[in-house]
Amino acid sequence: MIQPSNVFKDNLAQLPAIDGIERVDLIDGHGSVVASIENKPGKQGSLAVYHYLKQAFGTLDAQAAEHGLAVFAEHTADARNRPGAHPNVDRLLEIVASGEALCIDVIAAH
Repeated sequence: MIQPSNVFKDNLAQLPAIDGIERVDLIDGHGSVVASIENKPGKQGSLAVYHYLKQAFGTLDAQAAEHGLAVFAEHTADARNRPGAHPNVDRLLEIVASGEALCIDVIAAH
């Protein structure tokens, strides 16, 4: 597990590569896909964080979400100040607040 710094770019450099990943699906307790993060520009940082959380924790529970918020670094502070600006950070804040875990399903590219 990485020791997150307070700079997202530095944390991102420590995460596993996302080559070969099409997207990550987030699945609630009812088996419904509540969100997908695709491997495309503007989403790749979030995809890398969620992929890493899957590898490090197996599931997206409050402990994993807290660690993810540390990895997102300055984006977490911005998300707290501007709800909706960073939906993938907002989701982690919601999990910490609610304690409701999500499953992370990594979908490989074909």
